[in-house]
Amino acid sequence: MSLVSTLNIYTEHFGLHERPFSLVPDPDFLYWSPAHRRAFGMLEYGLVTRAPITLITGEVGAGKTTLLHHLLKSLDDDVRVGMIANAHGDRGELLRWVLLALAQPTPLQASYVDLFGQFQNYLIEEYSAGRRVILIFDEAQNLSRESLEELRMFTNINSNKDELLQLILVGQPELRDTIRRPDLTQFAQRITASFHLTTMDAATVRAYIAHRLTVAGGSAAIFSDAAAAMVHAETRGVPRLVNQLCDLAMVYAYANEDDSVSAATVQQIIDDGVFFAGGAAQHAPADDQRE
Repeated sequence: MSLVSTLNIYTEHFGLHERPFSLVPDPDFLYWSPAHRRAFGMLEYGLVTRAPITLITGEVGAGKTTLLHHLLKSLDDDVRVGMIANAHGDRGELLRWVLLALAQPTPLQASYVDLFGQFQNYLIEEYSAGRRVILIFDEAQNLSRESLEELRMFTNINSNKDELLQLILVGQPELRDTIRRPDLTQFAQRITASFHLTTMDAATVRAYIAHRLTVAGGSAAIFSDAAAAMVHAETRGVPRLVNQLCDLAMVYAYANEDDSVSAATVQQIIDDGVFFAGGAAQHAPADDQRE
């Protein structure tokens, strides 16, 4: 029996219409924990106030990309969005990434001055047409100091008192450390909306599991309270790891012909060593040690 058919059968076994704990970011499954609500509120605040730079950081798998997808679904038609993930390269290449994200041509023979002039004209034309331009950088912790400084220069393009460009930077906690460097003070001063997304506590993990089961057409009772508590202990509340462990738990429960996931089910996964992220989670810093 293939893994795909096993997953399909486990959804039938538990009366679900889809997998509740897929690792693929899905806004339909977004659980609005207090921290996620505050993070999204800060994203909206940055947009409404036309903040030059909005910064959202969080641990790997904390749900940052899912928040971005939800934001994209909520934007009006008068907003032009360029999404850039894992941008790399030198000064000229970053500008090419930006233009490509905005569906603008980037001739190979064009100089940096030519490309910058094209970018500036694009921003002015969109502004004249009553549209806003937003650049979203996912995995922004990979941007170099030089790239961040170039982005700051982009935000200097304006018309009278109005900003022509807004930046949203989303990345892992080390991005905040980079921005705090003395030579990036001017960049930091342009950040007027910022939030650090921490991991979930035990009660939130229990509510998160119940929410995703319900969205998938099932019952929150599929996971016992003890099982949810063990999931939190093994994952330290990182949503992506919670999804991974819960998905495995449902496969194990199905294989054991159980109607629910118990703490013993989760323990069996740990004992079998199939949850490889468990060790890394156990050695992650506690929430109160993060910003």
